[in-house]
Amino acid sequence: MGTTVDRCFVTHLSCSKTGERLPAGQLHNLSPSGAPLLVHYDLDAVGRAVRRQDLRDRAPTLWRYRELLPVQDLANRVSLGEQMTPLVELPRLGGSRARLTVKDEGRLPTGSFKARGLVMAVTMARELGASAFAIPTNGNAGAALSAYAARAGLPCHVFCPKDTPAINIEETALQGATVYRVDGYINDCGRLVGERRAREGWFDVSTLKEPYRIEGKKTMGLELAEQLGWRLPDVIFYPTGGGTGLIGMWKAFAELRELGWLDDARMPRMVAVQASGCAPIVRAFERGDSHAQPWVDPHTVATGIRVPAAIGDFLILKAVRESGGFAIAVDDEHTTQSVAQVAAQEGLLLCPEGAATYVAWQLARERGLIGPTDHAVLFNCATGLKYPLPPVDGPVVGASSA
Repeated sequence: MGTTVDRCFVTHLSCSKTGERLPAGQLHNLSPSGAPLLVHYDLDAVGRAVRRQDLRDRAPTLWRYRELLPVQDLANRVSLGEQMTPLVELPRLGGSRARLTVKDEGRLPTGSFKARGLVMAVTMARELGASAFAIPTNGNAGAALSAYAARAGLPCHVFCPKDTPAINIEETALQGATVYRVDGYINDCGRLVGERRAREGWFDVSTLKEPYRIEGKKTMGLELAEQLGWRLPDVIFYPTGGGTGLIGMWKAFAELRELGWLDDARMPRMVAVQASGCAPIVRAFERGDSHAQPWVDPHTVATGIRVPAAIGDFLILKAVRESGGFAIAVDDEHTTQSVAQVAAQEGLLLCPEGAATYVAWQLARERGLIGPTDHAVLFNCATGLKYPLPPVDGPVVGASSA
């Protein structure tokens, strides 16, 4: 018992707004009503096929959760070695009472958590017949897509704001993508992809505009549960732009609970962290709205969360509210300071988006939104080495003579 020949347990897809069922096994973007699609599994069959203890004998990659992933044939995987990412404790900054942990997604291929979503999107799209890809990006998603498209031997086209960090543009181009720098924001890039994809024959892998990036990002939640001994933390702080990972983790926790794999019925509070210069989800949460109005003049040093309008806004807000969580905005000055503080005191170089979650944790404690002993997990979504670092103005000394 507990072992089986690899098989796919997907039953169907559904529209996240209307519930309309769509068949699996064919290429999809949005549902007929223009909403993101969600993947459904036969969880009773999954539970009969595999037990959580069977995972111990599997390689430490995201593919260890294959029964909860949508790939029909594992031979079709387009992989660059997606290892489980570590949990790093911050004992100095957390203090003696709180437990503060970072899940460091910067260890993944191309240095960011975008690898999780794009490996699944590219694998599934190629399996289902796509021949070219296109994506709008603030940087890391384009880098991940270009890497996996190159691995798959297929062309890709990446549209990014012209002020995207240079390293993202350079790595994306080096990996063979055609890069278009756009005088605008990521929503403008998405509009250009939408205008050209049909006539160019591109498959659009924009955030939540195909169903499988959620399934890849879902593995963050599966890993976290397993790494914590099948007990979830009290609260999760997640840097939120398009929100795929927050939505995916909430989906993962629901699936694990239905499988009976969690040892505690308590679910974590999900916290959407945004920048004060681009906080549409925070504003909608505070107003009690189910959708977020587009943010005018978005600006932040944390470019990965500079998303003025998210197509899955209602799914983000639903997950936050169902979990008893909240949405919180942080300013750039504190984010920049926190990159330096965490690096100097804990030896962990966060990206600005990851540092924003640390600022949010501090603010939440000050405001009484979380308890002093709550176990909090912060998501660092990329290596800090992919972002500009401050210049060093230290002394220059001469070489010693022999």
